[in-house]
Amino acid sequence: MNKIAVFCSASDKAPLEFNQGAASLIAGLCAKGYGIVSGATVLGTMKVVSDAVVAAGGYHKGVLPSFMKPLAYPSLSETVWTETMSQRKEEMRRDTVAVIALPGGTGTLDELIETQVLKKLGKYNGRVIVLNLDGFYDPFLALLDHYVSTGMLTPADRSLVETFDTVPSLLASL
Repeated sequence: MNKIAVFCSASDKAPLEFNQGAASLIAGLCAKGYGIVSGATVLGTMKVVSDAVVAAGGYHKGVLPSFMKPLAYPSLSETVWTETMSQRKEEMRRDTVAVIALPGGTGTLDELIETQVLKKLGKYNGRVIVLNLDGFYDPFLALLDHYVSTGMLTPADRSLVETFDTVPSLLASL
C-alpha cells in the first residue's frame, strides 16, 4: 500500500472550509487506496483527518512524540511513538510516496519546509504537495518566488513544491 503523509493543524479554531477540505481529501485518498500517515491527535484538523480515515475504513498510521500520549487519536491502524518532534517528522515521511500540507500553523510550515529541503538534497523521494485552500499558502508561495527572484532558490528547487488549489485537482494528479 502506498502511503501519504498529511501535515495539518492541531488548532480547534481552523476555519470550517479547511476542515471540510481535509475531510474531502482524506475520503478521496482512501478511495484511491492510499494509507494515511498523520500527527494523529484529537485536536483540530488532525482529528478531522483521523475521523475521515475511520469513516472511509482506511489505513491510518499515527506518529506522535511520547509526551503527546494524552492527545493520541484512539482509533489508529498503527501508532508510532517517538522521543522528539524531529523524529516524528522523519517517521511521518518514512516510506511515503508524497506529503501533503493542508492549511496549518508553524508546525505544519516546519514540516513542509524541512521536507522540501530534503527533497532538494535527494533525501526524500516522494512528492511535496501544498493544498492551497482559499489561498491560504499564497504568502508562502510568494516567499518562495521571492527567493527565486533574489537567487536564493533555483527555479528547479522552487518547482519541487507542487501546488493545488482544490481537492479534485490534487486527487486527479495522483
